[in-house]
Amino acid sequence: MFSRVIVASDISEASSRVIECIKDLKVYGTKEIILFHALGIKYIEDLRYSLIKEAEPLLQKQKAMLESYGYSVSVHIANDGASYELWKLAKKENVSMVVIGTHGRSLAFDVAIGGTAHKILHDISKPLLVVRLRSDDKTMPVCYASCIDIDKPLLFATDFSDTADLAFTYVEKMVESGVKNVVLIHVQDKTRIEKYLKHKLDEFNTVDTERLEMLKDRLMKKGAKKADCILKYGIPVEEIINESRNRDYSLIVMGALGRSLVKDVFIGSVSWNVVRNAAQPVLLIPPLK
Repeated sequence: MFSRVIVASDISEASSRVIECIKDLKVYGTKEIILFHALGIKYIEDLRYSLIKEAEPLLQKQKAMLESYGYSVSVHIANDGASYELWKLAKKENVSMVVIGTHGRSLAFDVAIGGTAHKILHDISKPLLVVRLRSDDKTMPVCYASCIDIDKPLLFATDFSDTADLAFTYVEKMVESGVKNVVLIHVQDKTRIEKYLKHKLDEFNTVDTERLEMLKDRLMKKGAKKADCILKYGIPVEEIINESRNRDYSLIVMGALGRSLVKDVFIGSVSWNVVRNAAQPVLLIPPLK
């Protein structure tokens, strides 16, 4: 499913914590990893060589860490900005997933991969795993990461769109790979329903419940031991985040809005705000191009 993966690094402790947290990707078929680092200095040749000389030993250390987990690893150092170079490489190498780290609300990638999270998420063209990082001690910060654990339940959020349907096929493959407990959640957006469609809410409840049960049946046939369905009425982001805090979830999977001609549409999207607020790693699946 995720046989070839790019892992983005800024050669910091934070990116090393991300690397530690993806050692179990082998369960999803990962065999080869490209360790990616962007310099962001395309036109400054002298500085480029200096930065490469500084970065290479640290990248080799992270490479050795990944190899100790059993992966085949190569290193790619790019000149230009992180997002542009990252997705260009992902397309060229035809990888099945990209992994990045984030500190959450600020999405300040100065401690993750040297670019901006907004740009990377906005340009998404491959499945993107966003690993949440945190520092518990403000005086002497120590970076931790929320790691994937297939023994914990997986939360799949759907709006029944085509992109959500595509994301669900990844959940099915994860179940086939060993995930046994999945929670399916759909949130009826009250901001859209309240004003004009409240009289149809009973009808929506019936239809949406049937849709969730159909997804549940598909997962049980794929080998899931347990699949729960949750139907909520409210603000999608709030309800998804609230549910993510109700149980010890390992991962949130959902469709990503992807590139939009209207920038604010992306910034206000459910996927963007779940990434900003979730404590767990989030796997975003982009729409088919």
